[in-house]
Amino acid sequence: MSLYARRVTLPAITPLVLQKRVIKVFSEDGTSRALEVPNDITAVNVCQLLIQKNHYIDDQNWTLFEQLPTLCLERIIEDHELVIDVQSNWDMEEDCKFCFRKYYAKYDFFKNPEDYFPDLMLSYSNEVNGTAKSLDTIKIFLSTTTYPEVHSYLYMSEKGKKSWKKHFFVLRRSGLYFSTKGTSKDPRHLQFFSDLSQSNIYMLLPAKKTYGAPTNYGFCLKPNKTGGAKEMKMLCAESEETKSCWVTAIRLYKHGKQIYQNYLRPHQKNDVNGPNLSAMRSISENSLVAMDFSGHKTRVIENPTEALSIAVQEGLLWRRKSCGRISAHGIPTTSQNSKLNIAVHMSQPWFHHKISRDEAQKLIHQQGLVNGVFLVRDSQSTPNSFVLSLCYGQKIKHFQILPIEDGGELFYTLDEGHTRFTDLTQLVEFHQLNRGLLPCTLKHYCTRVTF
Repeated sequence: MSLYARRVTLPAITPLVLQKRVIKVFSEDGTSRALEVPNDITAVNVCQLLIQKNHYIDDQNWTLFEQLPTLCLERIIEDHELVIDVQSNWDMEEDCKFCFRKYYAKYDFFKNPEDYFPDLMLSYSNEVNGTAKSLDTIKIFLSTTTYPEVHSYLYMSEKGKKSWKKHFFVLRRSGLYFSTKGTSKDPRHLQFFSDLSQSNIYMLLPAKKTYGAPTNYGFCLKPNKTGGAKEMKMLCAESEETKSCWVTAIRLYKHGKQIYQNYLRPHQKNDVNGPNLSAMRSISENSLVAMDFSGHKTRVIENPTEALSIAVQEGLLWRRKSCGRISAHGIPTTSQNSKLNIAVHMSQPWFHHKISRDEAQKLIHQQGLVNGVFLVRDSQSTPNSFVLSLCYGQKIKHFQILPIEDGGELFYTLDEGHTRFTDLTQLVEFHQLNRGLLPCTLKHYCTRVTF
């Protein structure tokens, strides 16, 4: 028996080359940067690319937004979304763009769910009813069987009209509904409003001025397809808290565990058995207590007046130590030092010089209404004074910083001179560690980035 071999010519293997596209990303000051990216790049990869190219610090708060200026709409692009897919849904006649900035509220609901989900707006299935108090709200949201029901009154823009009508809305796994009879959840009275899986949620900027909404707490559902603007469904809440609850709940409804994995990504944790919420839970400010370490034994300071008095004493000690450090470096601590103190804050990223109250509120709002987000600016009403603008409880509060002179030296104070600081930098650093008379410590400073 003879065996014969046959020569077979195989076709040449062409290496797979990923196609690349050019995208333009804008910063808060209007500058932009063009990036050549592969078709499969995600939003988090674009953020990482910009962080590296501009030498920013990666603190997990950098976020890519989709902006539609013509429609006054904006939304978070989730970290896992494909950027080119988002761009492919843009209409040619719309002015659409990507924007890159910090957003401290991006994953804050994982750390502080009580700030985003009021008890009055949630109800649970029979499986967890009665034991819901002992369960973590976020854990229930991420469950595949016990998704909570979100409900409240919202204003709805009537199609083809400029009027808004108030209805009781209910969010369920099957979609978003509104009741035609008061707060009734009877199936006969619930009318289907939107299938969230086919739409993206956008913020209305600003809702009252642009769309005639009753309040500025507006958001809308826009189908994620070309021409989706014609099918927009606009809603408006009565408060920032209500709006945050709805927007966060819809994000969790749409992406669920994927958002949780995005949040865990920097920590390099993968829990195959479900979300390990204890790993992500941060210590609440309410669980922190004042301690006295001056004696032989430490003790908890339970009297709030005593705790405040000690905080004031720490501020005075901080000032004396700072003056000692300045003297040690040969800089005089007389009135000649006042000019140096005035200028020392100018280079700080949290200082915004001559921006107005409205501009400060807009900047803080853009970077997320999270407790402790702040900036310092010049006072427009009081010459030579400053204002600390701080977010707490999803509201922005303004505290005046007054200059006072004592013994030929200039100091700054938030409490009419009880606690004094040699410059604004020292004041900010003290309140990053101590709440003092503020509602919370200073945690996240607002800064405008440029490319």
